[in-house]
Amino acid sequence: MTSDALPRTRLYVDAPLAEGQAAALSEAQAHHLRGVLRLTPGVGLRLFNPRDGEWLARLDVLSKAGGSALAERQLRPPEPVSDLWLCFAPVKKDAVDTVVEKGTELGAAVLQPVFTRFTDVQRVNLDRLRAHAVAAAEQCERLDVPDLRDPVGLDALLAAWPAGRTLLVCAEAGAARPIAEAAAEVSGPTALLVGPEGGFAAAELDTLLCHEFVRPVGLGPRILRADTAAIAALAVWQMLAGDGRGRPPHRV
Repeated sequence: MTSDALPRTRLYVDAPLAEGQAAALSEAQAHHLRGVLRLTPGVGLRLFNPRDGEWLARLDVLSKAGGSALAERQLRPPEPVSDLWLCFAPVKKDAVDTVVEKGTELGAAVLQPVFTRFTDVQRVNLDRLRAHAVAAAEQCERLDVPDLRDPVGLDALLAAWPAGRTLLVCAEAGAARPIAEAAAEVSGPTALLVGPEGGFAAAELDTLLCHEFVRPVGLGPRILRADTAAIAALAVWQMLAGDGRGRPPHRV
Protein backbone atom coordinates (compact mmCIF):
# COMPACT_ATOMS: atom_id res chain seq x y z
CA MET A 1 0.00 0.00 0.00
CA THR A 2 1.40 3.43 -0.91
CA SER A 3 1.48 6.38 1.46
CA ASP A 4 -1.21 8.12 -0.69
CA ALA A 5 -3.73 5.42 0.27
CA LEU A 6 -2.99 5.58 3.99
CA PRO A 7 -4.97 7.53 6.60
CA ARG A 8 -3.62 11.03 7.10
CA THR A 9 -4.18 11.03 10.85
CA ARG A 10 -1.01 9.91 12.61
CA LEU A 11 -0.58 9.64 16.40
CA TYR A 12 2.29 8.88 18.72
CA VAL A 13 1.35 6.33 21.41
CA ASP A 14 3.45 4.95 24.22
CA ALA A 15 1.40 1.74 24.36
CA PRO A 16 2.73 -1.46 22.70
CA LEU A 17 1.64 -1.95 19.11
CA ALA A 18 0.90 -5.45 17.83
CA GLU A 19 -1.59 -7.06 15.44
CA GLY A 20 -5.08 -7.15 16.94
CA GLN A 21 -4.01 -5.37 20.12
CA ALA A 22 -5.81 -2.29 21.42
CA ALA A 23 -3.68 0.79 22.05
CA ALA A 24 -4.98 3.33 24.54
CA LEU A 25 -5.48 6.93 23.43
CA SER A 26 -5.18 9.81 25.88
CA GLU A 27 -7.94 12.22 26.78
CA ALA A 28 -6.20 14.94 24.76
CA GLN A 29 -5.90 12.68 21.72
CA ALA A 30 -9.55 11.67 22.00
CA HIS A 31 -10.60 15.31 22.22
CA HIS A 32 -8.59 16.13 19.09
CA LEU A 33 -10.03 13.21 17.17
CA ARG A 34 -13.62 13.94 18.22
CA GLY A 35 -13.71 17.71 18.52
CA VAL A 36 -11.25 18.85 15.86
CA LEU A 37 -11.06 16.10 13.23
CA ARG A 38 -14.65 14.91 13.76
CA LEU A 39 -13.65 11.27 13.49
CA THR A 40 -15.82 8.37 14.63
CA PRO A 41 -15.09 4.75 15.58
CA GLY A 42 -14.25 2.59 12.56
CA VAL A 43 -12.09 5.06 10.69
CA GLY A 44 -8.44 4.32 9.97
CA LEU A 45 -5.43 6.06 11.42
CA ARG A 46 -1.73 5.46 11.89
CA LEU A 47 -0.06 4.86 15.24
CA PHE A 48 3.67 4.83 15.92
CA ASN A 49 6.39 4.62 18.52
CA PRO A 50 10.14 3.87 18.30
CA ARG A 51 9.82 0.37 19.82
CA ASP A 52 7.20 -1.03 17.45
CA GLY A 53 7.37 1.20 14.37
CA GLU A 54 4.31 2.51 12.54
CA TRP A 55 1.02 0.62 12.35
CA LEU A 56 -2.22 0.90 10.45
CA ALA A 57 -4.99 0.96 13.05
CA ARG A 58 -8.75 1.28 13.31
CA LEU A 59 -10.38 3.66 15.78
CA ASP A 60 -12.33 1.50 18.22
CA VAL A 61 -13.53 3.49 21.23
CA LEU A 62 -13.79 7.26 21.54
CA SER A 63 -15.13 9.18 24.54
CA LYS A 64 -14.45 12.33 26.55
CA ALA A 65 -12.19 10.34 28.87
CA GLY A 66 -10.02 8.81 26.16
CA GLY A 67 -10.24 6.02 23.65
CA SER A 68 -8.50 3.14 21.94
CA ALA A 69 -7.54 1.93 18.48
CA LEU A 70 -6.93 -1.61 17.23
CA ALA A 71 -3.61 -2.16 15.45
CA GLU A 72 -4.09 -4.10 12.19
CA ARG A 73 -0.72 -4.36 10.45
CA GLN A 74 2.76 -2.90 10.58
CA LEU A 75 3.58 -0.27 7.98
CA ARG A 76 7.17 0.47 9.02
CA PRO A 77 9.44 -1.51 11.33
CA PRO A 78 11.44 0.22 14.06
CA GLU A 79 14.35 2.25 12.71
CA PRO A 80 17.66 3.46 14.15
CA VAL A 81 17.19 6.69 16.08
CA SER A 82 19.22 9.77 15.24
CA ASP A 83 22.03 10.55 17.70
CA LEU A 84 22.25 14.30 17.14
CA TRP A 85 21.67 16.52 20.17
CA LEU A 86 20.51 20.13 20.17
CA CYS A 87 21.46 22.16 23.24
CA PHE A 88 19.95 25.65 23.25
CA ALA A 89 19.47 28.63 25.51
CA PRO A 90 15.72 29.14 26.06
CA VAL A 91 14.25 32.18 24.33
CA LYS A 92 10.82 33.77 24.42
CA LYS A 93 7.71 31.61 24.03
CA ASP A 94 7.06 31.67 20.28
CA ALA A 95 10.76 31.36 19.43
CA VAL A 96 11.40 28.45 21.79
CA ASP A 97 8.32 26.71 20.43
CA THR A 98 9.85 27.09 16.98
CA VAL A 99 13.19 25.67 18.13
CA VAL A 100 11.49 22.57 19.54
CA GLU A 101 9.19 22.11 16.54
CA LYS A 102 11.90 22.55 13.91
CA GLY A 103 14.45 20.65 15.97
CA THR A 104 12.07 17.71 15.93
CA GLU A 105 11.49 18.01 12.18
CA LEU A 106 15.23 18.18 11.56
CA GLY A 107 15.93 15.00 13.47
CA ALA A 108 17.35 16.06 16.83
CA ALA A 109 17.30 13.09 19.21
CA VAL A 110 17.79 15.18 22.36
CA LEU A 111 16.56 18.71 23.05
CA GLN A 112 18.47 20.18 26.00
CA PRO A 113 17.61 23.66 27.31
CA VAL A 114 20.69 25.37 28.79
CA PHE A 115 20.71 28.47 30.98
CA THR A 116 23.56 30.89 30.20
CA ARG A 117 24.55 34.29 31.57
CA PHE A 118 22.52 36.23 29.01
CA THR A 119 19.51 33.91 28.93
CA ASP A 120 16.45 36.12 29.48
CA VAL A 121 13.99 33.26 30.04
CA GLN A 122 14.35 31.65 33.46
CA ARG A 123 11.45 29.19 33.31
CA VAL A 124 10.64 26.59 30.67
CA ASN A 125 7.20 25.03 30.24
CA LEU A 126 8.31 21.48 29.46
CA ASP A 127 4.76 20.13 29.14
CA ARG A 128 3.93 22.65 26.41
CA LEU A 129 7.21 22.01 24.63
CA ARG A 130 6.75 18.23 24.77
CA ALA A 131 3.32 18.66 23.18
CA HIS A 132 4.95 20.65 20.37
CA ALA A 133 7.59 17.93 19.91
CA VAL A 134 4.95 15.19 19.71
CA ALA A 135 2.88 17.15 17.19
CA ALA A 136 5.96 17.80 15.06
CA ALA A 137 6.95 14.12 15.15
CA GLU A 138 3.45 13.13 14.04
CA GLN A 139 3.61 15.59 11.14
CA CYS A 140 7.14 14.86 9.90
CA GLU A 141 6.90 11.04 9.78
CA ARG A 142 9.39 10.34 12.57
CA LEU A 143 8.97 7.13 14.52
CA ASP A 144 10.30 8.67 17.72
CA VAL A 145 9.87 11.85 19.73
CA PRO A 146 12.95 13.78 20.89
CA ASP A 147 14.03 13.44 24.50
CA LEU A 148 13.23 16.88 25.90
CA ARG A 149 15.36 17.19 29.01
CA ASP A 150 15.13 19.35 32.11
CA PRO A 151 16.97 22.67 31.80
CA VAL A 152 20.50 22.85 33.23
CA GLY A 153 23.10 25.55 33.66
CA LEU A 154 26.03 25.69 31.27
CA ASP A 155 28.53 24.61 33.94
CA ALA A 156 26.36 21.61 34.87
CA LEU A 157 26.02 20.65 31.20
CA LEU A 158 29.79 20.63 30.73
CA ALA A 159 30.47 18.82 33.99
CA ALA A 160 28.21 15.94 33.01
CA TRP A 161 29.17 15.82 29.34
CA PRO A 162 29.41 12.22 28.07
CA ALA A 163 32.77 10.96 26.89
CA GLY A 164 33.14 10.60 23.14
CA ARG A 165 30.52 13.18 22.10
CA THR A 166 31.72 16.28 20.25
CA LEU A 167 30.07 19.60 21.14
CA LEU A 168 29.91 22.12 18.31
CA VAL A 169 29.39 25.58 19.81
CA CYS A 170 27.78 28.07 17.45
CA ALA A 171 29.90 31.13 18.25
CA GLU A 172 29.26 34.51 16.67
CA ALA A 173 32.73 35.75 17.59
CA GLY A 174 36.26 34.40 17.88
CA ALA A 175 38.17 31.80 15.90
CA ALA A 176 35.25 29.66 14.75
CA ARG A 177 35.47 27.44 11.68
CA PRO A 178 32.55 27.26 9.26
CA ILE A 179 30.13 24.58 10.34
CA ALA A 180 30.34 22.98 6.89
CA GLU A 181 34.04 22.28 7.46
CA ALA A 182 33.32 20.72 10.83
CA ALA A 183 30.61 18.57 9.28
CA ALA A 184 33.17 17.16 6.87
CA GLU A 185 35.61 16.25 9.63
CA VAL A 186 33.70 15.33 12.79
CA SER A 187 32.46 11.77 13.09
CA GLY A 188 30.67 9.96 15.86
CA PRO A 189 28.18 11.29 18.43
CA THR A 190 27.68 15.05 18.06
CA ALA A 191 25.79 17.88 19.71
CA LEU A 192 25.13 21.49 18.74
CA LEU A 193 25.02 24.32 21.27
CA VAL A 194 23.24 27.58 20.42
CA GLY A 195 23.37 30.54 22.80
CA PRO A 196 20.79 33.18 23.72
CA GLU A 197 19.91 36.37 21.85
CA GLY A 198 22.78 38.19 23.56
CA GLY A 199 25.27 35.48 22.69
CA PHE A 200 27.67 33.80 25.06
CA ALA A 201 29.59 35.86 27.59
CA ALA A 202 33.34 36.04 26.99
CA ALA A 203 33.96 34.04 30.17
CA GLU A 204 31.55 31.35 28.98
CA LEU A 205 33.35 31.02 25.67
CA ASP A 206 36.67 30.77 27.51
CA THR A 207 35.23 28.01 29.70
CA LEU A 208 33.82 26.16 26.71
CA LEU A 209 37.10 26.26 24.82
CA CYS A 210 38.94 24.74 27.78
CA HIS A 211 37.24 21.42 27.04
CA GLU A 212 38.76 19.11 24.44
CA PHE A 213 35.35 17.94 23.22
CA VAL A 214 34.30 21.51 22.27
CA ARG A 215 34.75 22.92 18.78
CA PRO A 216 33.58 26.46 17.93
CA VAL A 217 31.78 26.80 14.59
CA GLY A 218 30.35 29.72 12.65
CA LEU A 219 27.13 30.08 10.68
CA GLY A 220 28.20 32.78 8.25
CA PRO A 221 28.83 36.52 8.26
CA ARG A 222 25.44 37.62 9.61
CA ILE A 223 24.31 37.67 13.24
CA LEU A 224 21.34 35.30 13.47
CA ARG A 225 18.51 35.24 15.97
CA ALA A 226 18.83 32.35 18.38
CA ASP A 227 15.96 30.35 16.87
CA THR A 228 17.26 30.95 13.34
CA ALA A 229 20.75 29.84 14.39
CA ALA A 230 19.43 26.57 15.83
CA ILE A 231 17.50 25.76 12.65
CA ALA A 232 20.39 26.71 10.37
CA ALA A 233 22.93 24.67 12.33
CA LEU A 234 20.71 21.59 12.36
CA ALA A 235 19.88 21.87 8.67
CA VAL A 236 23.52 22.24 7.58
CA TRP A 237 24.69 19.41 9.81
CA GLN A 238 21.97 16.99 8.69
CA MET A 239 22.55 17.67 5.00
CA LEU A 240 26.33 17.34 5.17
CA ALA A 241 26.99 14.81 7.92
CA GLY A 242 23.66 13.50 9.19
CA ASP A 243 20.56 11.82 7.84
CA GLY A 244 19.55 14.52 5.35
CA ARG A 245 20.63 12.26 2.49
CA GLY A 246 18.51 9.32 3.64
CA ARG A 247 15.65 7.70 1.78
CA PRO A 248 12.03 8.58 2.47
CA PRO A 249 10.05 6.22 4.75
CA HIS A 250 9.22 2.83 3.24
CA ARG A 251 5.81 1.35 3.99
CA VAL A 252 4.33 -2.02 3.22
